[in-house]
Amino acid sequence: MSMSRRTVIAGAAAAGLTAATAGTARAASGRPARELFGRLADGTKVYRWSLANGGTRLRVLSYGGVVQSLEIPDRRGHYANVALGFDAIEDYVASSPYFGALIGRYGNRIGKGQFTLDGKSYQLSVNDGVNSLHGGAQGFDKRVWDVEGFTSGSDVGLHLYYISVDGEMGYPGTLRAKVTYTLTRHGDWRIDYEATTDKATVVNLTSHVYWNLGGEGSGTIENHELTIAASRYTPTDSGLIPTGELAKVAGTPFDFRGAKSIGRDIRAAHPQQVQAKGYDHNWALDKGITAGPEHVATLRDPDSGRTLRIATDQPGLQFYSGNFLDGTLTGTGGRTYRQGDALCLETQHFPDSPNHANFPSTVLRPGRTYRTSTLHSFGA
Repeated sequence: MSMSRRTVIAGAAAAGLTAATAGTARAASGRPARELFGRLADGTKVYRWSLANGGTRLRVLSYGGVVQSLEIPDRRGHYANVALGFDAIEDYVASSPYFGALIGRYGNRIGKGQFTLDGKSYQLSVNDGVNSLHGGAQGFDKRVWDVEGFTSGSDVGLHLYYISVDGEMGYPGTLRAKVTYTLTRHGDWRIDYEATTDKATVVNLTSHVYWNLGGEGSGTIENHELTIAASRYTPTDSGLIPTGELAKVAGTPFDFRGAKSIGRDIRAAHPQQVQAKGYDHNWALDKGITAGPEHVATLRDPDSGRTLRIATDQPGLQFYSGNFLDGTLTGTGGRTYRQGDALCLETQHFPDSPNHANFPSTVLRPGRTYRTSTLHSFGA
């Protein structure tokens, strides 16, 4: 990590500056600050929280736990927001493809929105063709969370709380979720997820940040170099539902075991890429489920020098190459987002796990606590 990366340059968000002017502002880190961001149609207030530490600046909305912006310096110390987002709450409600959101009750897809648990069948909200995606039509990304700011030693962060009632989007059990966003003194962004239930259910929480290490709206991420520590991935059918196979990445465009530019094989004639319009698949991480976060992926932008390292205790990583961005959305920097202008790296259990006995289980039962953690480390 460079010396400039360890320098605490922060606080523009707390001062109420725009994303455009934040890159030149300097202030000390401190307790997270809250401001009114907007209101939903029913009058519900949506707040924006701003926090900074270790050279990283983060803005989070109470709506969907959305990361509206995340600013880090490049190799020259120049800041940019590397997460796609909007300036207005109305855009998140009307047209967001999960920009920066907390995803639940089940991240990714469940085939036909159906699963069976303990002999009982459940029908979920269907919102992606015949399938259920990211918790259904009104998933956790479209809920207003209760948020508390905190400081802990040299760390700053947010606790986010949401109660999903029994039957919401078709899921059984009342799920009490707590998600903690922490910025460490080194500028790392850590996410800790917790949940309990009063009835057997399935749960798979994740974060859906769209990354562009060159800066949001700066153009394609096809020159970004990606490494994923996975020898296998889960092929999908035409609806992007896993077939149940754990296929080898060797000899395919899905081999990211060594650093490779995303654009090198993104237009290969592999049938999996043709139906997904690029990459939109789950990699089965070699490490499997671990007791704590272990390094699984590295993303690097050669132009800015910015890097993102991801560590997790989860068994899977969904790499989505922004295939469905179509140039109709305008982001915080005033630029439109086109296909391939960002990518997602979602730590998770596998998609459609409730319907595949050979996949790691996502069942949560009363008396147990769902816990998982993911760490994002930035450098230049």
